[in-house]
Amino acid sequence: MGKLSRLGNDLYEGKVSVDFVGRKWLWYSISGVLLVLSVTGLLVKGLNLGIEFEGGTEISASVSASEANQDNVTKVADAVVATGVEEAANPQVNKGATTIRVTTETLTSAQEQTVTAAMAETLGIPDSQIDTKISVQKVGASWGKEVAKRAITGLIVFLILVVLFIWAYFREWKMSIAALVALAHDILITVGVYALSGFEVTPATVTGILTILGFSLYDTVVVFDKIRENTKNLRQSRRSYAELANLAVNQSLVRSINTSIVALLPVGALLYVGIFQLGSGPLKDLALALFVGMAVGAYSSIFIATPLLVQLKQGEKEISEQAARAKARQRRDADRYASVPSFSEGMPLADGPDLPEEGAEGEPADSAPLQAPFQAPASRPSATGSGRVVPSPKAPVEDSGSAHRPQPNRQPRSKRGK
Repeated sequence: MGKLSRLGNDLYEGKVSVDFVGRKWLWYSISGVLLVLSVTGLLVKGLNLGIEFEGGTEISASVSASEANQDNVTKVADAVVATGVEEAANPQVNKGATTIRVTTETLTSAQEQTVTAAMAETLGIPDSQIDTKISVQKVGASWGKEVAKRAITGLIVFLILVVLFIWAYFREWKMSIAALVALAHDILITVGVYALSGFEVTPATVTGILTILGFSLYDTVVVFDKIRENTKNLRQSRRSYAELANLAVNQSLVRSINTSIVALLPVGALLYVGIFQLGSGPLKDLALALFVGMAVGAYSSIFIATPLLVQLKQGEKEISEQAARAKARQRRDADRYASVPSFSEGMPLADGPDLPEEGAEGEPADSAPLQAPFQAPASRPSATGSGRVVPSPKAPVEDSGSAHRPQPNRQPRSKRGK
């Protein structure tokens, strides 16, 4: 734990740094592969829309808790397929705490009786208890269309509010663009995972997708706020905008990882319970959307949003000038002689003593008078230890007339003159 704390402190102070911004094309490539897989899954397999969106018939059988297991789910699915009903050829069978549910396309009354009888025989339900233990419910597609319409409306309103919020908070529209790209990245990959996995899309899935947008935006805003703090006095800094943005990501790295792990652990537990304990259901659909969205949201905040923001701002005059100044400082700090210009033809020379002009054969011209070589003026001797210049003597030094007089001595005032 101590090593992790020291690592976080070194990342915050810049002693250790991961080049997130400089390796942006690597992160873009990874995201590109994930997006291609997601779009391919959507185009080839498509989304497995639940009965709430497409409409159909749902037949539920009440059983004991011990009978609501995966073995009975498999037996019921095989029995429904064996009925030969075309609309029930691909049933969705899942279990609850005390129920086993079969979802099919819309069935007629005769087809419902056939499927119900097959379920009752498989689960050992007597004919006299079929009406009490097995229920049939039809769902129209109009309700699902209304749910999808409202979900799309909510998504559009959310994105508009995101743009306005980031613009008002940071006063930087390019940050809004980078945040929106990161959000679109998260949505496409999450939806692609649903298409590839074949999980059923229910209203709980829509709820989970809308929830992960807030989580991804929160992480991105935290990183952007650190970037704004680091670049507040950009002209006085010795680093470029890209370096300061990369420092902000490193400073937020440990916090982002810890927050993501703390959020993913309970969601992962819900996903496990929803898949292996309860089977299919709203809990599983919600947990899958949250788990995938949170993981991808943490990735996009670190690896996509910040490098994209730096790339968008590179064309600004202030940013490019600061990058040039920072590069020059680094070169000068690395080699203090790097700023000394090298000699080149036509370089102006420093002023010096006038030299005679040369004749045709390199000899001094007759009309140019020769001058004595330059001599530095003789310096006057300095008085040792005083820092003053010794004055020139006006006459030879002679003996003073006061040489034989008594000289004062250092005695206390009370003893002077005694």
